[in-house]
This record gives sequence, structure tokens and C-alpha cells, in this order.
Amino acid sequence: GGCGLIMGRKAFQRPLKDGIEILQSVQEVYLTEEITVA
Repeated sequence: GGCGLIMGRKAFQRPLKDGIEILQSVQEVYLTEEITVA
């Protein structure tokens, strides 16, 4: 009964600044009320 997201190599094998930008982009999608479960 849960859901989640696995973030790993795409964010953490990059320079810190780039990895943070990727993670923030994903967070923005989760926080956007217009986007719902398909």
C-alpha cells in the first residue's frame, strides 16, 4: 500500500551541484498538484 522512488546513480554519480539539481527537479514534480497518478 505504498509508493516510492529510487534515486541513485543518476544523481549521486554526478558533481554535487548537478545531482542536487536532479533531486530538486524530481521534488518539484511530486509537489506539483496538477500532476496526478496515471
